[in-house]
Amino acid sequence: MSAPAPAVESPDVADTDRVALEVADLTVDLRTPSGTVRAVDHVSFTARRGETLALLGESGCGKSMTAQALVGLLEPIADITDGSVRLGDVDLVTAKARTRRTLAATELAIVFQDALTALNPVYTVGKQLAEPFRIHRGLSSKEARREAVSLMERVGIPEPESRVDSYPHQFSGGMRQRLLIAMAVALSPTVLLADEPTTALDVTVQAQIMSLLRDLRTEHDMAVILITHDLALVAEEADRVAIMYAGNVVETGPVAEVFSSPQHPYTKGLLDSVPVHAVRGEDLKSIGGTPPDLHSIPSGCVYQARCPLARDLCRTTRPPLADVATPGRRSACHFPEEISHV
Repeated sequence: MSAPAPAVESPDVADTDRVALEVADLTVDLRTPSGTVRAVDHVSFTARRGETLALLGESGCGKSMTAQALVGLLEPIADITDGSVRLGDVDLVTAKARTRRTLAATELAIVFQDALTALNPVYTVGKQLAEPFRIHRGLSSKEARREAVSLMERVGIPEPESRVDSYPHQFSGGMRQRLLIAMAVALSPTVLLADEPTTALDVTVQAQIMSLLRDLRTEHDMAVILITHDLALVAEEADRVAIMYAGNVVETGPVAEVFSSPQHPYTKGLLDSVPVHAVRGEDLKSIGGTPPDLHSIPSGCVYQARCPLARDLCRTTRPPLADVATPGRRSACHFPEEISHV
């Protein structure tokens, strides 16, 4: 199966100096007992300062694997086999481990979806919040502790002075997530990855966490990459979206345009599955079938088995991620002009 032609998203000229992270043809292979499979297949996108880019798709589509590749946290069985991840003048794919450690937290940080497992249970939250300041800025323990207290106050932890010596299990789920966000933004990174940051939180706490991320994005002029399968969250919080399916980006563009006029049948299927106009007693709409097994990704379009527009061309030729509709829109579909009739 031949790889699609490179499809690096081209920012507008006026936005070029706002590009914080540029991912081009990122490819990740997994070594399994039954052979090597491709989990991320020539993924390309850009993240810009002051904006939120959402990576959206069903579970298993490659969103989190992409994030792990960006921050260098892939499992030993995973290998980046192609592509580049440019953070400023540095290609993180080819950068040495020492360079990546220097950039961690100062330029690129991540908020994981499970704060309880991401935080170290045997250290106080104050010690964990102070660590970036001691390692990267050389502050004394006393100075780093003051910074930790200040961070806790900034992210809305009540009585930070008295709680700085508490352990992660002594905080609620929402408070732990705030602490994790505080650790991630401690050194004002250029890019912040938020991997399902509101998982298992109730709606009220979810809104508070997303409001905090918005405020911090503005304060630090960060680029935020939001990884989620929640369409409503993307509609409310993201500026641009990259739709992923079977390890591929199948559509990109401004959220409002993509959601109002999808240019890929998978995007339309996701939107049609939202029960906005559900009628009592009628079946809810859903996308038929299941995503392909990574061991048997079809040649041609990866969505062909579930696509109502599929025809011979789709079964033989992989559609590239190409410009469609208005500037800034891209779709990996041979027949985007027919999507509205599906």
